[in-house]
Amino acid sequence: MSIIPKNEQNQKQVLTLNELSKRKVVEHNSLITSIAKMDKTPLKMFELAVSCINTEEPPKDNTVYLSKRDLFAFFNVSDNDKHSRFKQAVEKMQKQAFFQIKEEQGKGFKFKSIVPIPYAEWTDYNDEVKIEFHREIMPYLINLKKNFTQHALSDIAELNSKYSIILYRWLSMQYNQYEHYSVKGGRRAEQVEAYRNPSISIKELRIMTDTVNSYKQFTRFNNDVLKTPLDEINAHTSFNVTYNKIKKGRSIDSIVFHITKKPVARNDFYKLEEQDPIYLQDKANKEQAEELLAGKALKSKYTKLLLDNMLLSPYEMTDTSLMAGLQAHVYPLYDELKELRGLNGVKDHLSYVSSKQEAYSKRNVAKYLKKAIEQYLPTVKRQDL
Repeated sequence: MSIIPKNEQNQKQVLTLNELSKRKVVEHNSLITSIAKMDKTPLKMFELAVSCINTEEPPKDNTVYLSKRDLFAFFNVSDNDKHSRFKQAVEKMQKQAFFQIKEEQGKGFKFKSIVPIPYAEWTDYNDEVKIEFHREIMPYLINLKKNFTQHALSDIAELNSKYSIILYRWLSMQYNQYEHYSVKGGRRAEQVEAYRNPSISIKELRIMTDTVNSYKQFTRFNNDVLKTPLDEINAHTSFNVTYNKIKKGRSIDSIVFHITKKPVARNDFYKLEEQDPIYLQDKANKEQAEELLAGKALKSKYTKLLLDNMLLSPYEMTDTSLMAGLQAHVYPLYDELKELRGLNGVKDHLSYVSSKQEAYSKRNVAKYLKKAIEQYLPTVKRQDL
């Protein structure tokens, strides 16, 4: 069953800054909790490159293509020395930067040290930059079915500290799990709340931030690794985060974070729109229709099947337009398949779709699922004939 048409093998896709701003970074949790042996610039460059991986069609030769112009804009670089600074950043990333990953294996742990981007290529007369990932890093970036985290690239772009980025990725991992289990279930109430209020020991936090041998005085560690980075996160990302220091004896033993999501910003032109009764009526009618459809979708057995197969995330379930689209354009097709093959036929179809694609990479979930079922239904009908 073909779902996604194949592109030309040698097609290069250079992404614009506008597209990048809408992208998500998807990484395995082992990479989130690994030790990033690099400073902020290589780490941000890695996150930027990861956001450009299309997991629906994994990049040929583990390679993506970026624009120098958009790279400079992403890093907010505008001075005359930007080209030499870019060259220095790439060289530093390749010579010094690596992830130190620790994974459980058997009765102990397996340790890996991976240089994530060993090869980059560009010219002084062309805008294109070729970025090639190391083959060993790719399993942490594609074909992820469980234990992975997604976060917004636009949040990372505004962070100017290595510790801000590391903490933001870890907090995203925790809050993703809170959103997932809040909707899907499978955890006790106190376990779900623990994801929104995660705790980490000072020892683990020092390992993750690579500060075991630095910031020996807790006052400086607290300021440079916790307070200042969290101020940045609160100012520039979708999170509001506070924290408490937990003592054991006379020493600080661990940190408990408290994460909340900021409300979505209103449209810049809402005041003008509120003065237009025609706009308001159309808007109200559309919103009412979408809310009704979305309400039906939330109660549908198909929504649960999509969650079970990791084809829909709890975060996406908060998108009224998306859920309305599923109810209006996708679920009626699942009804057709159910009539032909029963509910198990729908389950088998979704299991197949899930096995072929990574759920959180879809830029338009409803469109993707509609295409998949539209391509499959004619095959089922021909077989029944």
